[in-house]
Amino acid sequence: MKIIQASKIGTQNWKYFQEKIILNNPLVLVFGNRYLLEKEEVIKGIREEFPYEHIVFGSTAGEILCCNVNDNSISVTAIELEKSSFVVERDNILNYDKNANALGEALYKKIPKDNLKHLFVLSEGSFVNGSSLINGLEKGIDSLVSITGGMCGDDARFEKTVASYKEDPKEGEVLLIGFYGESLEVSYASFGGWIPFGPERVITKAEANVLYEIDGQPALDLYKKYLGDKAKELPQASLLYPLNVTPEGKSAPVVRTILKINNDDHSMTLAGDVPVNSKVQLMMASVDGIAGGAQVAAEFAMKDRVNAPELAILVSCIGRKLVMDQRVEEEIEEVRDAIGSKVPMTGFYSYGEMAPFNGSTACQLHNQTMTLTLISE
Repeated sequence: MKIIQASKIGTQNWKYFQEKIILNNPLVLVFGNRYLLEKEEVIKGIREEFPYEHIVFGSTAGEILCCNVNDNSISVTAIELEKSSFVVERDNILNYDKNANALGEALYKKIPKDNLKHLFVLSEGSFVNGSSLINGLEKGIDSLVSITGGMCGDDARFEKTVASYKEDPKEGEVLLIGFYGESLEVSYASFGGWIPFGPERVITKAEANVLYEIDGQPALDLYKKYLGDKAKELPQASLLYPLNVTPEGKSAPVVRTILKINNDDHSMTLAGDVPVNSKVQLMMASVDGIAGGAQVAAEFAMKDRVNAPELAILVSCIGRKLVMDQRVEEEIEEVRDAIGSKVPMTGFYSYGEMAPFNGSTACQLHNQTMTLTLISE
């Protein structure tokens, strides 16, 4: 595996992290600020600097490259696979009347199946239901094929996200990257570090990812009551106080970030499904807790590996970044300490993370986690 990484902050020149060499048909991952990815001259500059065919673009809530977390930047990781291969497929949620399940099923049908080892998802992050997207992708999937990925971001604006493959970035895109090859080793993990608090309640009315009632009370009213004065800062304040949701019959909870509130019907739209009869609690976090969660995720991802990773893709939640603020790079450093200082790292801050629970194979949508995908040939 040969890798070139470079970043460009604002109008500065490109900064390379390895020697700039010509690669053979690489997969090029471009993560960047949405405002920059919408500028024609920026995209033109990226294509001139990296004149390759297979370029994947995704907007973020912060770009991860090496041990740095940047804002208002473009980060590029070009990957030449020497013993394995990749295929990228794309589709748009707007072609499916925003039915993420149908889109996921259609995308998986497009991807070649022979020797498929792993799928990495890069999804629109504003209105795609990540849980439904995963359910669609996993219909009929081979149990040996794992899925990880993330939902694109837009800083803390929550206005819109953009992504694309080969084309200029646009709204509604969902990309599926398939990795192929017998020699390929992919490991992954996801962990949060957030702490539930307050009474455990029950979701009594919800449809997909829209939460209407908790314990028979309007969900938004109850949530505002717990937030107190911070309710004035909604919806941004919700990133600091996500929900811990345990579906009926499940032992492992998932964390759900609130993306949007509706004062008219007192509902909250979350990043993933919140089934009726699920148990629910508020959550909070400390900087040390989040950094410790990143360390746990990295240790899980490294636990059963045969070979050292050659690439690490990190997807962390915008809520973690807001809590950590100026100390945000501490969680990246915790990952680096666990996986090795020579492993190239790339990734982004997201509106949702995709990975199986640690020790499982079925993918789940997570919020407020550090999710890692470690790849070697």
